[in-house]
Amino acid sequence: MYYPYFRGKQNELITVRESAALLAHSNFIPIIEPVKEALGGLKRALDAVIECDGNAILVINPNYGDHTVDANAIEKLFSDELNDQHNIATGILLTDQVTVNEAYDMCEAHKTRPVTLIHAGFAEARDLADNLGTHLTNVKHVFFEEYCGKLYQKHFKDATRILLRDGFERRTNRKHPPVEFFSDLHATYDDEGMDGYGDFLIVGDDYSESGGPAYAIAIHLTFIDPDKDDAMYVHHFISDRQDTPTDPAGKFAEAVSKLVAKIEEPNNHILHSTAIEEFIDLHNRGHYPGLGYVKKLSMKHHIETFADFFSKQSNG
Repeated sequence: MYYPYFRGKQNELITVRESAALLAHSNFIPIIEPVKEALGGLKRALDAVIECDGNAILVINPNYGDHTVDANAIEKLFSDELNDQHNIATGILLTDQVTVNEAYDMCEAHKTRPVTLIHAGFAEARDLADNLGTHLTNVKHVFFEEYCGKLYQKHFKDATRILLRDGFERRTNRKHPPVEFFSDLHATYDDEGMDGYGDFLIVGDDYSESGGPAYAIAIHLTFIDPDKDDAMYVHHFISDRQDTPTDPAGKFAEAVSKLVAKIEEPNNHILHSTAIEEFIDLHNRGHYPGLGYVKKLSMKHHIETFADFFSKQSNG
């Protein structure tokens, strides 16, 4: 159903690890594209998924980060540590740099385990579908919406299909509006002819190794609005001071105080998640945990929001 896409930085992997039980319970399947050379954090995240009897998709040919030239370490992780773990599927990223033969060869090399093809700029949809032949129904397909129109998607109509949409608008923190539309794909993926949907949480698809100095601190918090056909929106709680990169702790205090004030408003539609409880605790203690931790809490809240939405849907 829901396939959150993570690029495997430290706090993304911690999010997967700490959310593993909820992901498994909700039948959510994280996609992880490893970007850091050290794979210890990735292994711990996958171990948590396995321990909770969940599922995940691990990309073996990342497009970003330390494994783009040589991904042998990821292949070794599969062969040495994950060989018997069939709930960790092989993810094959299909960019414009991948040929049909290379895509088919990677599928063949991993044919003893579940395979998911992630379409992200690859252009030869018809040839690939012809090459896969009878394997087509055994392979999941994830489509980066930016690159895959309806004509492209239709070549895989007999397979399990997931549409991946980036709902997060990247801009400098001080330029974010107070609230804006995020996505409605969680409520419309079936109308799109899809079996599931995904997003890049509150991080967005744009990848960077590290950000520049934060002139403004922003906390991004998604919510589903039942008054607007269950569309998802995102609050951007931004610090008052935005002119210099100094005093991030004080700026976080400004941003989180706005978050707490919004939560206390009646009919605010923000799920009172465990992540929200942590934000409130940080506010009450006057503690700044660092930007990575703040991002982790926002990602956990995003997952909890979808889990709550689908739980209520299934219970009528």
